Amino acid sequence: MHLNTRSHADRKEDHEIFDLVSALEASEGKGTTFYSWLDVSPTATLAQINKAYRKKSMQLHPDKNPGVKGIHERFARLGVIATILKNTEGRKRYDFFYKNGVPKWRGSGYYYARFRPGLGTVLVFLTILTSGLQYLVQTLNYKRDLRRVELAIRDARLAAWGPKMEPLQGKRKVKVNLGGGPRQGEDGNVVAGKMLDMVVDQDNVFILDPSGSLHLLDISSATPAAISNTWFIKLLISGIRKLSYSKEKFPKEADHAQGASTVDRPDSPGSGTGTQSGASEGEEPHQASHVAAVKAGGRRRKAVRKR
Repeated sequence: MHLNTRSHADRKEDHEIFDLVSALEASEGKGTTFYSWLDVSPTATLAQINKAYRKKSMQLHPDKNPGVKGIHERFARLGVIATILKNTEGRKRYDFFYKNGVPKWRGSGYYYARFRPGLGTVLVFLTILTSGLQYLVQTLNYKRDLRRVELAIRDARLAAWGPKMEPLQGKRKVKVNLGGGPRQGEDGNVVAGKMLDMVVDQDNVFILDPSGSLHLLDISSATPAAISNTWFIKLLISGIRKLSYSKEKFPKEADHAQGASTVDRPDSPGSGTGTQSGASEGEEPHQASHVAAVKAGGRRRKAVRKR
């Protein structure tokens, strides 16, 4: 019986019944059925259903219930339910669920049709999913690197201090096998795994690079997982930084352009302080007197010649 109910749930035409059953119970009370709401028997005839529908529609008509909350929805729902019960195939479909119950799982098509995500929802979901997976990978890598660092420190101390693991004074250079398959060393001999030069100075362990520099090796050498290192957050931070940089750069360029376009302007002719370009101290006196002959109003006054 359960399998038959599930097979019915996969039919699209039954989805309407599922919605009506849920809405009816939410509006009229738990356990309310199509028949009980119309106040008829499950074996009622078509004439009895029509009569009950007319009576119920008069009671729920919005014109007779002004201002009643949800009355329009209830009245519309009554019409849909009556239509299903008046139809032979529709009533047969409803009677099946009336006798066997509405399944809890109503089929993937039912849920997809009612909760179909939009493009924005899909993008948000994919962003969260990929960022979460990236954070999980970071966490696993951090734990793996942490174990490697702790193992390398232990092996370096073991090579420097011996099996008793008692700290010795002074620096001791050792070679630590980081694992891997056998390989050929510089001297032609077979070396088991990848060897790394290290220096043990009391409790501190350093990595010795070919240049002779020492780099402290501790648990901080492993990079912990962080939300800020996921692709979306890094992209967001990068965008904000570029936007801030553009805002800071634009005013500076504007100020520079404004300063470059500023030029010295000559003094006005009536101020009496300006000099013509190309004038020198040795110019003829009549040229100077010509400039002085110009009034502030721009009109010339007649020059008097000396005899």
